[in-house]
Amino acid sequence: MKAVIKSMIANLHAAPDSASELIDEGLYGMVVEIVEQRHDWFFVKTPYRYEGYCKASDLILDTENAIEWQEGANHCISQGFADVLQEPKIQSAKITTLVRGSIIRVLPKEGLGEEWTIIQLATGGVGFTRKQWIKEKVDRNELTEDNFRDRVVQTALSYLTTPYRWGGKSPLGIDCSGLCSMAYMLNGVVIYRDAKMIDGFPIKEIEMEQIQKGDLLYFPGHIAMYIGDDLYVHSSLGGNEVSINSLNKSHFHYRDDLATTITAVGSLFPAK
Repeated sequence: MKAVIKSMIANLHAAPDSASELIDEGLYGMVVEIVEQRHDWFFVKTPYRYEGYCKASDLILDTENAIEWQEGANHCISQGFADVLQEPKIQSAKITTLVRGSIIRVLPKEGLGEEWTIIQLATGGVGFTRKQWIKEKVDRNELTEDNFRDRVVQTALSYLTTPYRWGGKSPLGIDCSGLCSMAYMLNGVVIYRDAKMIDGFPIKEIEMEQIQKGDLLYFPGHIAMYIGDDLYVHSSLGGNEVSINSLNKSHFHYRDDLATTITAVGSLFPAK
């Protein structure tokens, strides 16, 4: 069975208990696979093979609808937060608020001008949001390597100062692997949502000397994105937010605890 997440953010827990560890977040419109049910909790598997317990109230349990939604919902929220309104005007009542990465369907509608667009929600309802706050899902195959590297870095940097949240992956709070996986996902590539490389995902190990912007730095229990000039962006538990640090000892933002403990470098692209 498949289901669609209908909450702005659906918490995925390690156990069917709200007090258990938060291991991931499912964002609005994401389709998940139902593995099993335990009372009012469902054990679900995400498209990137992460698993956790989600409350039934966060899901639309309808496989046919989920498949149709997965095929037809080709846009996502690009703004940190976007209100969905009942009418195309700022004074209108709010239907819901969605965060960056939420999946929606854009409906054709003439006469709205350049500011507004009409969208369909996973529940079937419709609402209005600003055109500049949404974008079509990215097809990685339509991007050159240089373009992809630029885009994935800019996406990661758009989360700067976002508070650190264990298991988080939204502008409300995000962890290290959440930051890197969302930056890649918003640019059409699904990577493993953890601080390691595993088989079946496109990130492969390269030598440190081959690193380029957009590649990933791995540390014990931590991951960061290299952005060039010896700098990297990451969501650090020690720093409490998404920030930039340096691998250069003479740089003001050098962190010895990370620069000296790099275990691997990963890239989407073959080493040159």
